[in-house]
Amino acid sequence: MKYRDFGKTGFQASALGFGVMRLPSMKNPLDPRVDEKEAIRMIRRAIDLGVNYIDTAWPYHLGNSEKILGKALQDGYREKVFLVTKLPMFRVSRKEDFDKYFQVQLERLQTGYVDAYLFHGLNAGNFKKVESLNLIEDMERERTAGRIRNIGFSFHDTLPVFKRIIDSYDWDMTMIQYNYLDTTNQAGEEGLRYAHEKGIAVTVMEPLKGGMLAHPPKEARKILNGAPIKRTPVDWALQYLWNLPEVAVVLSGMSSLEQLEQNLKSAEGSGVGSLTEEENRAIDSIIDIYREKILVPCTACQYCMPCPAGVNIPENFALANTANQIALGPLNWVMKLGARSKYRKLADTKAKLNPKVLNGRATLCIDCGQCVPLCPQSIAIPEDLKKVQQFLGKNRNPKKVFQGLEGRR
Repeated sequence: MKYRDFGKTGFQASALGFGVMRLPSMKNPLDPRVDEKEAIRMIRRAIDLGVNYIDTAWPYHLGNSEKILGKALQDGYREKVFLVTKLPMFRVSRKEDFDKYFQVQLERLQTGYVDAYLFHGLNAGNFKKVESLNLIEDMERERTAGRIRNIGFSFHDTLPVFKRIIDSYDWDMTMIQYNYLDTTNQAGEEGLRYAHEKGIAVTVMEPLKGGMLAHPPKEARKILNGAPIKRTPVDWALQYLWNLPEVAVVLSGMSSLEQLEQNLKSAEGSGVGSLTEEENRAIDSIIDIYREKILVPCTACQYCMPCPAGVNIPENFALANTANQIALGPLNWVMKLGARSKYRKLADTKAKLNPKVLNGRATLCIDCGQCVPLCPQSIAIPEDLKKVQQFLGKNRNPKKVFQGLEGRR
């Protein structure tokens, strides 16, 4: 495992961090029921092989992520990791909520302290709550007491908002969404450098854009296959980030031991400035190809879930994006037809809904709008669910259904 400076903290963080938000499920990655035994085995395997940065949060796996991680960190594993969790800002309305949630999180994690506690998903609105409730005061109180070692925030908003938050306090770390498609989205490349220049450790989430970069379109694969060094699409995306000196940790939400082993191998070959100019040009050349194929910029973070109408929002968007991809060779139509078939198998009536696993089709959306403010990507979810139905349910041309794609990314 390679290790990198974690800002001004003095900590040496593993290049690869384990994001405990996409643990192996009982059936599929979007099934909230976690295979607990396998998840614990994965987490401990990662730590045994050098991963020392573990990230979780209150809503991951509908509250089960922190509990499972707490079990995995028993038997001496807690002392081997830099443990990060987050205050669920979407639930905070009173100053007393800080202590209420933080105490429960410590109990779930079975620990007396966290190495970093973050304000979760700061945007302009949530930052107003931080300021009006003076929640920094609570963070500092717990740091003095030894229950919080470092203070930071994760972020989903625009660059000006990011800079304002960065300048408001002497933060230890921040977490931003960043990958080779998101260099101008949210904090973007400028925000990454801005935080780094102030000595703030930057952890990168969504390095594969919710798995999107793991499955390139045919044209992109052709370019990558012609590059001087042969890598998997996942390795290309990870190496792009590790090549940057501003990135302290690349956080990956891994769902299987196979993914873990592959990412560990990638981390072994990582390093600042390791990509050649030719390799960087290969990445630059596939960005436009990808952007033409992405209908909905959903990363399957599941912040929008559970849907009160039973719609599996991330699954509907994932199927639409998959159906619009141009796969390699003869797999093209197989992939498209497979996505359409899976869409039609989703429940289209309340009677067909699975009470344990939300499996509803886009048509069940009641346009309540509850999901919209929760989406880090600012997706107009009810509107886009209607477009998914037009594309997958009625076989309409996606280019005509999803208008103005460039402005949505």
